Amino acid sequence: MELSGKKFIILVEEMVNDQEFWYPFYRLQEAGAKVTVVGSGSADRYTGKAGTQIEVNAAADQISLDEYDGVVIPGGYAPDLMRRYPAMLHLVKRLYEKGKVVAAICHAGWVLISAGILPNRSVTSFFAIKDDMINAGARWTDEEVVIDGNLVTSRTPADLPAFMRAVIQAAK
Repeated sequence: MELSGKKFIILVEEMVNDQEFWYPFYRLQEAGAKVTVVGSGSADRYTGKAGTQIEVNAAADQISLDEYDGVVIPGGYAPDLMRRYPAMLHLVKRLYEKGKVVAAICHAGWVLISAGILPNRSVTSFFAIKDDMINAGARWTDEEVVIDGNLVTSRTPADLPAFMRAVIQAAK
């Protein structure tokens, strides 16, 4: 398996895009990675936009980052909540600084902005946050997936296959 022995975090909060959570969750497991669901600490279970219930394994401030090879940040309305928690931003920023895979899809670019990791990076996102990402110093393009070093970004659920191929390739 491509990611045997690798460990990934998937962040979650209320109103996460269900597809952008579950597709990476199962695709990473299928590739052999161990997946840890990490929340802000505000609850033990979150509800996605489509109503699915997602249980967390740990809160962001309980994670030993040295154990992980990357993080996937799904979109929906959740990123606007995630970025309000310093522990979530610290987790993303530290993994990025350590050269680990940081993958964000759709509105998850908001977390990257608040973590302060976008200056001079090439990215994509849902078009509605394009200006936010540019104002944070990023070079934004409208592509299904953009890879810039250890940063992998994508636009919408329709791009999930390309997004996850890029995440898995980056983590090898």
